[in-house]
Amino acid sequence: MADETVAQLKQKMAQAREVIAHLMDKAAFNGAEAHRALDYFGGDEFEQNFLPWPRHGDEGLRPDELNAANDD
Repeated sequence: MADETVAQLKQKMAQAREVIAHLMDKAAFNGAEAHRALDYFGGDEFEQNFLPWPRHGDEGLRPDELNAANDD
C-alpha cells in the first residue's frame, strides 16, 4: 500500500504542476516566484520553508532570468 500511496502522491504533484503552469499561462504571470513554484512541484525534494509563497522579498528578475534583448 505504501508504494501505491507514494506513486499516487507523485502523480498528484505532477497534476499540481500542470495546473500551476496552466494558471500562469492564462494569467500571463511569468515571474520568478511562479517559476520557483513550478520547479519545486516538479522536483522530488521537500523544502520545509517553501511557504510563504510568493516571497515578496525575492520577487523580480534574477540575473539568469534577464533578457539582454530588452536592454536599451
